[in-house]
Amino acid sequence: MYFSLIIPVYNRPDEVDELLESLSKLDYKEPFEVVIVEDGSSVKCGDVVRQYQDKLSISYYYKENSGPGDSRNYGMKVAKGEYFIIFDSDCIIPSQYLTEVDKALKADYVDCFGGPDKALGSFSDIQKAINFAMTSFLTTGGIRGGSEKIGKFQPRSFNMGISRKAFEASKGFGNIHPGEDPDLSIRLWNLGFQTRLFSAAYVYHKRRIDWDKFSVQVNKFGKARPILNSWYPQYSKLTFFFPTVFIIGLALSVALLVFTYDFLAKLYCVYFFMIFLVSSYQNRSIKIGYLSVTAVWKQFLGYGMGFMESYYKVIILKQKPEEAFPNLFFKV
Repeated sequence: MYFSLIIPVYNRPDEVDELLESLSKLDYKEPFEVVIVEDGSSVKCGDVVRQYQDKLSISYYYKENSGPGDSRNYGMKVAKGEYFIIFDSDCIIPSQYLTEVDKALKADYVDCFGGPDKALGSFSDIQKAINFAMTSFLTTGGIRGGSEKIGKFQPRSFNMGISRKAFEASKGFGNIHPGEDPDLSIRLWNLGFQTRLFSAAYVYHKRRIDWDKFSVQVNKFGKARPILNSWYPQYSKLTFFFPTVFIIGLALSVALLVFTYDFLAKLYCVYFFMIFLVSSYQNRSIKIGYLSVTAVWKQFLGYGMGFMESYYKVIILKQKPEEAFPNLFFKV
């Protein structure tokens, strides 16, 4: 199968260098192409791309800024492959990745798949802590993974594959961001296509982020979810409310301390202590365990507050999402 690897880029030449270096070391024996789509960057990566022209079958396109979803669509339109694989520019790809994807598709073909992410040892402590918060079974990462069956998985676009047939039928990603990945998954389901998790097709997701950017990111995730629920109410789940309930419960536990009722506060202390212990063990670092407590707190607070605001405006007040949160929609 001929794969086209689609990579949208915005002002990240250093990341593209790392990503292309990892792609040049893939052990996949069949031909494949790499399509770089520069999304209106002021700091371009064209010089970096040229360094890999002798190592990879690679093409480079520059377009006006219209967001990652539209850039992925652009890349798939100009690509030659029969199956597209989409990466974020802050990913590093293990050498066996395409071999695992090819093996999974040959064993049980599906028109759209997603893979998990992991942290490399070279990542910063904060990146490892954020990775723990985003993927652990103790957080929303685990809730998402547990609530989505492997055969009904909503792929995330940092590590996602989609057939040309499914792309052409669905027209690809919409203009919401974040939230464009579950939106596409649901539209594919409604068109009769299936999605699945390929557990062995993982990437190392660097998540070029600091605490402030992480808080903004998860807040946007929270805002996007009620919008998706309003578009596709049949796919709404109680687990989506968990971070908001968590934050409300935490505020209640603090208020109850005034009346010397500390049972709820103790439960929260036990939960965060578990975060510390599990992360410290998994990462072999007490420091990362401590930072993971901070990451999980910021994750729940940012997502929960964003969800509450969006739920109030979109679900209760019935505001149009594009008017309530114009910063979540790209004009294409």
